[in-house]
Amino acid sequence: MTVKKVLVANRGEIAVRIIRACKELGIASVQAYSTADKDSLAVRLADEAVCIGSPSAQESYLNTAAILNAAEMKGVDALHPGYGFLSEDPDFAQACLDSGLVYIGPQPEVIRLMGNKAAARALAEKAGVPVIPGSNGPVSDLKRAAEIAEQAGYPVLVKAAAGGGGRGMRIVEEPGQLETALQRASAEAQAAFGSGDVYIEKYLPSIRHIEVQVFGDGQRVLHFGERDCTIQRRHQKLLEEAPSPVIKPNVRKDLYDAALSLCQAVNYRSAGTIEFVFDVETQKFYFIEMNTRIQVEHTVTEMLTGHDLVKMQIRLARGEALTLQQEDVSFVGHVIQCRINAENPEKGFFPSPGTIEDFAPPLGPGVRVDTHAYPGYKLPPFYDSLVAKVLAHGMTRDEAISRMQRALEELSVTGITTTAQFHQRLLAEPAFLKSQFNTQFVKATMWAGHPAQHLL
Repeated sequence: MTVKKVLVANRGEIAVRIIRACKELGIASVQAYSTADKDSLAVRLADEAVCIGSPSAQESYLNTAAILNAAEMKGVDALHPGYGFLSEDPDFAQACLDSGLVYIGPQPEVIRLMGNKAAARALAEKAGVPVIPGSNGPVSDLKRAAEIAEQAGYPVLVKAAAGGGGRGMRIVEEPGQLETALQRASAEAQAAFGSGDVYIEKYLPSIRHIEVQVFGDGQRVLHFGERDCTIQRRHQKLLEEAPSPVIKPNVRKDLYDAALSLCQAVNYRSAGTIEFVFDVETQKFYFIEMNTRIQVEHTVTEMLTGHDLVKMQIRLARGEALTLQQEDVSFVGHVIQCRINAENPEKGFFPSPGTIEDFAPPLGPGVRVDTHAYPGYKLPPFYDSLVAKVLAHGMTRDEAISRMQRALEELSVTGITTTAQFHQRLLAEPAFLKSQFNTQFVKATMWAGHPAQHLL
């Protein structure tokens, strides 16, 4: 398939990242933008740009008709959805294909299957991938839910079968809380994802969040290592690193084999991420979900392996096969990524949009910055608060940490409040330096006794 012009149906730093990949491949890019993003860096860098609606995401980046009209108007032959917005909507992917576009992502039927967490869990079990004890599908009946929760053992987690990002999710500590949790999780899931289906699984409070980067061409599947995404709040990742410092070598191989087994079961094509929870003490891992798109943190893997994952996505979408063998994917040193958001950590990470007066990214050996920010840019309040991703590479974890500390000292962002100082504090925490933390670390340890702890 020929790809000469790509519509970038997203915004922010991922739009900039896609445009740069297109330029290096000799492909023209068209940036789709809302009126709030008319002065964005992506609009400036793209070969062409087209407005698709008002600031409201529903009227622009989530507006399938407007996006497809823009694609037709600009004569593109392919579309890249980035991450978020419509990137995991199987109906959107199918609509792109029906319009004659090359969709830079996996097959719509696979997006639909893996986007339903309950169905993905069942497929994982069939493929021999370990899953957390719980229901094998959606649960709506209170009596059945109570039976499953009792079998799994409290506390349990009620989770939306569709979607992610912590929405449609409730922790249930005891049987008396189950009915309310089911009702609220289902209502939130219906509002956020258009489906009120929920399922139940055992809640593991002290775990690490590990994900494996995979690529498939419909025939073969390769892994590009794992990322440790344990540092988070409200299920939103704040810092990622690779490789994980807590996985033993023999377990790491089993982890990769499990991820590849699941992808092979659906003849996966394009970039994908298999997410697991990991118990450090027992060295056991359990599948939780698959993201059928490029991830925010793909940059970590790119620095660790030296492979351009976005360009690989585009090549696969235009019908090329994987040219790499698994032994061609090597891992050098250690990488840490800090997400610099326009948020105030002292106020529970409350958003802090506004005009960026000055922006000076860090430079020097082993440092990479992916951003859509520039001096004078007005950061809109309508979308996510990500300003920049700062990455540091070192030959050891200690070197990566010290390099990141140096990079954050160099970073200058004025006019808005960011999470840069939070990351500096995090990197100095003794438990972080020893890699002795879990997904509750920010709330339970760093923010212990803080007035805004309940907001985390």
